[in-house]
Amino acid sequence: MLAFPLLLASVAATAETHPGQAELVREVARDTGKSVKSLNAILDGAKKQQSIIDAMNRPAEGKPWKDYRPIFLTEQRIEAGAEFYRTHRKLLDTIGRRYGVPPEYIVAIVGVETFYGRNTGKYKVLDALTTLAFYYPKRAPFFRGELKTLLELPSNHLAGPLDTLTGSYAGAQGWGQFMPSSIRQWGVDYDGDGRIDMKGNLGDIFASVANYFAEHGWETGGPVVARAQPDRRAKAPAVPKDWRPTGTVEGFVAEGFAPVQHLNPGRASQLVRLDGPTGDEYWFTFQNFYVITTYNRSPMYALAVHQLAQEIRARVIGPNGR
Repeated sequence: MLAFPLLLASVAATAETHPGQAELVREVARDTGKSVKSLNAILDGAKKQQSIIDAMNRPAEGKPWKDYRPIFLTEQRIEAGAEFYRTHRKLLDTIGRRYGVPPEYIVAIVGVETFYGRNTGKYKVLDALTTLAFYYPKRAPFFRGELKTLLELPSNHLAGPLDTLTGSYAGAQGWGQFMPSSIRQWGVDYDGDGRIDMKGNLGDIFASVANYFAEHGWETGGPVVARAQPDRRAKAPAVPKDWRPTGTVEGFVAEGFAPVQHLNPGRASQLVRLDGPTGDEYWFTFQNFYVITTYNRSPMYALAVHQLAQEIRARVIGPNGR
């Protein structure tokens, strides 16, 4: 009598194209009302890609600052960013004012992420998220959540049919490289056409990046970083769990780190040490630096975005803000 139920269980277990697919499909179907059959058809078409796992194991953030910075602060990227800003300045300035985020930071994010839309990624988003959700145990819970969100997003939140979307090896898509959860929470339909298009609509792209910064606490007019000069008493700071300001400038001064420019002693800050081309670099970091690290947790990423933004602004607006 037990043979038939056991046979059914065995068939059900082997019917999955990917380990854990059946459970995920049940969750999405329950939460959205989408059919199990259609969801399985989508995931059955996704392929495990070893190259995605390999890429996850060698991120650019594994490099020291002295090698990381030259990747993004090239003359080509700076000049292309300045030209991009000039071309789209009216739209960028309008969105910047609306969200309280300087346009050069919107440009710099797009510049670092996709070279101003030229390289949005070659991997199928479905392949990337399926691979990382089911075959990358180190971060499987996070990517399983992103895959679930991707399957749940309405079609008008995506740049095209789900199985045609391409992006990074981590499953980020569009010019700003938004993960599915970021599209859901911070994507903006800027022109009111009923769609959030992170790949083909510049208003949606720029406004989504600006909205992300604003919603994460961007301080309009606030600083991002400032160099710190250590004295003989100074000891390398511990690496914090995140880059949220937890100390003050005067507190770090008391520990032997002097600012090289005037700063409000009471301003909330954090301190980061990076391996620069001539030795250790120390930087006071502030709320806006923390906001950039919510986009990518690496302090090197945040500093590269900031420095690229400053270079672009200098070429477009000039050193005196004109």
